Amino acid sequence: MNYIPRSLFFSLVLILSTSLSFVPHALSQADHESDLVIYGATSAGIAAALQAERMGYSVTLIEPSDHIGGLTTGGLGQTDIGNKQVIGGIAREFYQRVKTHYASDEAWEWQGRSDYRDGGQTRTEAGEDAMWTFEPKVASAIFSEMLKEAGIQVKTGERLDRSGVGVKKIGSRIQSLETESGKLYKGKVFIDATYEGDLLAETGVSYAVGREANEQYGETLNGVQAGLWAPTLERGLSTNAANHQIAPGVSAYREPGHPESGVLPFIVAGGPGIEGSGDDGVQAYCYRACLTDHPENRIPFAKPESYDELHYELLFRHVEAGGSFYWINSAMPNRKTDTNNGGGFSGDFIGMNHAYPEASYDERKAIEQSHKDYQLGLYWSLANHPRVPQWIRDDVSRWGLPKDEYEETDHWSPQLYIREARRMIGQLVMTQHHCEGLEVVEDSVGMAAYGMDSHHVQRYVDANGYAQNEGNVQAHVAAPYPISYRSMLPKSGEADNLVVPVCVSSTHVAFGSIRMEPVFMVLGQSAATAACLSIEADSTLSELDVSALQARLLADGQILEN
Repeated sequence: MNYIPRSLFFSLVLILSTSLSFVPHALSQADHESDLVIYGATSAGIAAALQAERMGYSVTLIEPSDHIGGLTTGGLGQTDIGNKQVIGGIAREFYQRVKTHYASDEAWEWQGRSDYRDGGQTRTEAGEDAMWTFEPKVASAIFSEMLKEAGIQVKTGERLDRSGVGVKKIGSRIQSLETESGKLYKGKVFIDATYEGDLLAETGVSYAVGREANEQYGETLNGVQAGLWAPTLERGLSTNAANHQIAPGVSAYREPGHPESGVLPFIVAGGPGIEGSGDDGVQAYCYRACLTDHPENRIPFAKPESYDELHYELLFRHVEAGGSFYWINSAMPNRKTDTNNGGGFSGDFIGMNHAYPEASYDERKAIEQSHKDYQLGLYWSLANHPRVPQWIRDDVSRWGLPKDEYEETDHWSPQLYIREARRMIGQLVMTQHHCEGLEVVEDSVGMAAYGMDSHHVQRYVDANGYAQNEGNVQAHVAAPYPISYRSMLPKSGEADNLVVPVCVSSTHVAFGSIRMEPVFMVLGQSAATAACLSIEADSTLSELDVSALQARLLADGQILEN
């Protein structure tokens, strides 16, 4: 496991660099100072900024890319919740605005309102005050409108300097963060709202990457999940391992049945590891593709320039062996979709993201491009390749990229679905026991309700030479459960004025339940509330009166218990 407390390292680097060459920060670099500095204009970062402004505190919202809204505007229009009743505050306000938007006839350009039937796991029922499915451009417009109403201007394209000097601290308090452009942002409290956890890592806060061993926290769903311990089940796989699996009997070798020919691309040449053991593996990423079947708005799938047929050999063998279920196409308004991974060979680029959490910006860009090329190559293959059954080609080829979405990025989402990256190791670690209600925290700052969910982590060769996927977890939670305030706070003495609402302190399997966009919005609002109250009380975040925090959250519409 990658447990990395680095506060001492960064402190020594700062002391050494200062003693060797002290150069006062130039005023021409246009310093910015505010009560709250929020790094990451994800849905959580936006909710945090709105809450701070509503509480009367100044806020600076910084986004390292040119895209705001994270996955909520990045194609994930099929809201994963688990229980709608526990989504309150600014998060619910967002979904209420979605409903208001689609109540207008003018919102329905490509289909009639009465013709739309939302799909997937989260249906909008009659009489609800909110709507849970939406187009990416609509989500983007709503966030932009909310920010404009609050007078908040996002500072986009400002990437944190991750060279080791991007965060300035005095003792255990952050004084400022510096971006690669040389701008210095000073604040009283800082919020890391990124999916990657870059600010917490640069600050020297303890964190983990990968899967813990089950024995570390007494869990059963963590670590390697190959299911080899269940020989009585079909194919010798546990229920989890059997989901989204390669068809039986598909060879993993370039020449079927010949190990000496080498394994196919993106397959680990060996077993999955010991069941339940920890590793550095990260559950697979993909893009939540927004597609359309409207002829006037559809751009047919094109073969990427980097297309390599060998990359899809396993796909061809999979469908030839009877494997299907190649995506989850959830209906969004205006004949669009939120298209997710589904099946044994689909949009998830399994195993090709493990370096992403710690990678440099350039390395991440390359990983993002490889995921885009892989996924577009997959869609082109499903729509056109002669080894794909005709019925699949006919179904997939009627879809394409919408002309009226993501016009500045070739109609493809700029936001990779970072299902997990770094996870802070904070004052309390949320575990499987909290998800299952076996342990219940009293310092609730929001509720989670989605099942414990991990996509596959690796693709490997089994003892018979067949390709297998490993890492899937799909386990229900009995009821919504509270998320601890302490899970958003670093360990005492590491960064006393930092709050982390996205990369919360949790195990791999618990994060699989928490990691939903509405929950991130809830936690973003709660993080900002705690930040403002701590400034008002002139206290550290850890010293804050939790009962006072909860009272303010309830007053602002948050749901803290069943």
